Amino acid sequence: MNFLNVALTAWLAGNAEELDSHAGNALEVLPRLAEAGLLKIGVPASLGGDGRAVAAAVDCIAQVAEYSQTAAFVLWAQRTFVEYVLQSRSPALQDRCLADLLEGRIAGATGLSNAMKYLGGTESLQIVVKENSRGWTASGNVPWATNLHPAGFLLAVAAINTDSGRPGVYVIPFPTAGLHRNADLDLIGLRSSNTASAKLESVAILREWLIAEDALTFLPRVRPAFLGLQCALAIGLATRSLAEARRKSRAHTVLASDIENLELQLRRTRAQMLEGLASGRFSREARELFAIRIELSETATAAVQVELRARGGVAYMTDRNEGFARRLREAAFLPIVTPSLAQIREELAQSSTSGNVPEPIGAI
Repeated sequence: MNFLNVALTAWLAGNAEELDSHAGNALEVLPRLAEAGLLKIGVPASLGGDGRAVAAAVDCIAQVAEYSQTAAFVLWAQRTFVEYVLQSRSPALQDRCLADLLEGRIAGATGLSNAMKYLGGTESLQIVVKENSRGWTASGNVPWATNLHPAGFLLAVAAINTDSGRPGVYVIPFPTAGLHRNADLDLIGLRSSNTASAKLESVAILREWLIAEDALTFLPRVRPAFLGLQCALAIGLATRSLAEARRKSRAHTVLASDIENLELQLRRTRAQMLEGLASGRFSREARELFAIRIELSETATAAVQVELRARGGVAYMTDRNEGFARRLREAAFLPIVTPSLAQIREELAQSSTSGNVPEPIGAI
């Protein structure tokens, strides 16, 4: 099913380069996605969504990623935050913010990359909370978060509760006293994604903004949807580069078998992932999902390289590469987005030695 209407498709196609290279359209991305109804896909109808399964949201993000990884990254951040709210099992939290998130009236940002490294044993949590009569007070840093819309956003963070010693997951609305959004990070691409760092100085968090008091229980529960939605970025990029390679390779028939093999691999891996999401298998068999994440990222990288071979020297010309240079930058991002391929491989290697499946990787 095609989830992109004509207006959004035309806007993405006409602005993909600008979205990647400049921040001038950053405030327009989320409203455009909301206007097209994409934020509601894969959300239960009883909660304001379209009633489809989360697999539909994966396909939706992938379709956006065929045109713009920046717009797809914003959609991924918003839809992932929505998933946190859906799986929080907190009707109060859902009532408080879900409708605004689905309509794009407020941006949702997942600031949990630090939590990923903490759960993997490579980094300490950079935020602490102290309990009080109304909730908690939080202090610390968020080194990287996407969808930090300057007009307002909801930021999901993991923090150590200094009273219990356990990590929890909380929402912090912006603007809030003590929450400081820093200037956009100076990225080589994705510049209209509102990606920045943030600092928390004695920020008050009311109890109704709690996602999960026990992050170690919540994070594995949301892991399959999180990683599935993230895999859509690679699916969309690979699909577009292979289509471009096929279009350009008519004079290079030697590439035909490479293109066909990658197309077949992409279809099989995508189908495997969607089936696993639908069946709930990935909640029990995490290693398979991690392997799929690696394979899709590598398929996207290989697809971009095939496109390069199909285009030849004109791919290196600014005025003739037809978006190839942007797709090359987009492919460079896939291996490092949290959880990075290096993190996944390291944890899988450790689990092979110990015989245990690691909970940390992909847990957000």
